[in-house]
This record gives sequence, structure tokens and C-alpha cells, in this order.
Amino acid sequence: MDNPLVQPDPGLFIWTIITFLVLLYVLAKFAWKPLLAMLDKREALIRESLANAEKARTDLERIQEESEAMLAKAREDAQDIVRKGKETADRIKSDLLASAEDKARQIRQDAEVQIEAAKDQALADIKAEVVNLSVQIAGKLIRKNLSPQDNQTLIEQSIQQLTTKNEA
Repeated sequence: MDNPLVQPDPGLFIWTIITFLVLLYVLAKFAWKPLLAMLDKREALIRESLANAEKARTDLERIQEESEAMLAKAREDAQDIVRKGKETADRIKSDLLASAEDKARQIRQDAEVQIEAAKDQALADIKAEVVNLSVQIAGKLIRKNLSPQDNQTLIEQSIQQLTTKNEA
């Protein structure tokens, strides 16, 4: 054990304690306070950041709720627009159907009037033809030429007989 570093020396021991205490005082006076102030400042900054993060989170939740409410309203508005569109389409469809039915009814009535007129015309033509045939047949049967007044009387009687038969 001849090594002087391993052997305890009271002078070195006292000087080491004095040096440590002086260093401790210097550090406490000049380094410790700034270090603690810096740590306090950092702690305040971290707390402020946490508070800001919490505020941002609550703002985000509020904004998310608002956006969900807006989306729900937009969906509701879209459904309302679709419903109104369907109602409008149904109303237009019913209007078109009513208009088409009115036109069909008018065409049917016009056709009935035309058919009635054509029927009346055909009956008149048939009556005239029957009268002519009747006169010819009567002339052949009688073999004589009737006077115009006899002809007229015979025609009127034939028309009257035909009219009563057609009405019955």
C-alpha cells in the first residue's frame, strides 16, 4: 500500500470538503437559481401546452358536433328536396293523365258525332236509293208513267214507311 492516492490523508480530506462546499455555494448562488427558474418556466410552458391541447380538444369536439349537426340538417334537407321532387312529379303525372283523359274523351265525342253524321248521311243516301228503286219497281209493275204528283205522293209514303220501320 505504498500508493499515496489510496492512503487517507487528513489534509487532502479537509481541502476536498472545503472545495466541495465552495463549489456548492457558487453553484447555488449562480447556477442553481437560473436552473430552477428555467425548470419552472419549462413546467409553466408544459402546463400551458397541456391546457391549450385540452382547449383544442374541446374545440375539436364542439366543431365535430356542429359538423354532425350540419350533416344531419343537410341530409334532412336533401330528403325534403327529394320528397318535394317526388310530389311534384306525381302532381305533373296526374295532371298529364287528366289532360290525356280529357283529350281522349273529346276525341271519342268528336268521333261519335262524326259517326252519327256519317250514319245519318248513309241513311239519307239509302232512303234516296230505296225511293229510286221503289219508283223503278213501281213503274215496271204498273207499266205506266205516273204523273209527277202521283210520284211525289208515292215517294212520301215510301219514306214514311221506311222511317217508321227504321225507328222501330
